[in-house]
Amino acid sequence: ALLAQTAPDAVVVQGDTTTAMAAALAAFHRRIPAAHVEAGLRTADPLNPFPEEMNRRLVGRIAAWHFAPTAGARDNLLREHVAPEKVLVTGNTVIDALYMARRPDYKFSDPVLEQAAAWPGRLVLLTTHRRENLGEPLRRIYGAVRRLLERFADVAVVFPVHRNPHVRAAAQELAGHERVYLMEPPHYLDFVHLLERSYLVLTDSGGIQEEALALDKPVLVLRTTTERPEGIAAGGARLAGTDPEQIEREAARLLMDPDAYRAMATAPNPYGDGRASERIAHALEHIFGWEPEWPQDFAFHPGA
Repeated sequence: ALLAQTAPDAVVVQGDTTTAMAAALAAFHRRIPAAHVEAGLRTADPLNPFPEEMNRRLVGRIAAWHFAPTAGARDNLLREHVAPEKVLVTGNTVIDALYMARRPDYKFSDPVLEQAAAWPGRLVLLTTHRRENLGEPLRRIYGAVRRLLERFADVAVVFPVHRNPHVRAAAQELAGHERVYLMEPPHYLDFVHLLERSYLVLTDSGGIQEEALALDKPVLVLRTTTERPEGIAAGGARLAGTDPEQIEREAARLLMDPDAYRAMATAPNPYGDGRASERIAHALEHIFGWEPEWPQDFAFHPGA
């Protein structure tokens, strides 16, 4: 009804949610061209992550223009026979938002976060929500976290617990530990500054892989695949999977070896320079004839 009422000249969809896929499909049925922001992310496994991998593939078949965050994402699209002139490498808009959100001398609005941020030792940020990790994989992850807490007395864990009831039930594995801060998902400003305060990130999220690298935080990815291999190639992220021994081993190495930690914390950020939204806006202006030139691609220079 909204598309019928407004009759837009284009529909812009972001990411790989089912909402994004449905919006692109609705635009197709109204014969309205769609532009896809964060285009071209792929794992090569249509069921992992589920349903995001298939959602973004379907949007990729529908979209008229593809705003890819990295050169690797662009290459994925070209392998799927998307015309090169329909693809722009922009960087990721999540990095734009992150840079805009950072504040000097930020004060947390959540008292649990304020307490966690005041922890005098090293703070590990944990997030989990992927459907493929529900059940036994989550229990393995949380078991590894408990063992890390047993080994490292200066480490505390802050865990914004996803609202999925299956995640909440499994998270009780960590409830009651004096150095685990279980909390409701914070608003974005609080989360950005929590990430900035953290020493190490354990996550099965996609976007947090990008945000953490932009803030020089090493990331252990609690998944067997990632659609963001650039962070691994740059050296700031590692796939740890859900095997508790591997998670413990990878995290302990970073907690015990300053050189290993420094190597990851100083890895370059391949995901953007804070100007992705500007490139997308200029591309749309060019598409509609308001801007004579197609913008230049975002280029990541690892040695810069």
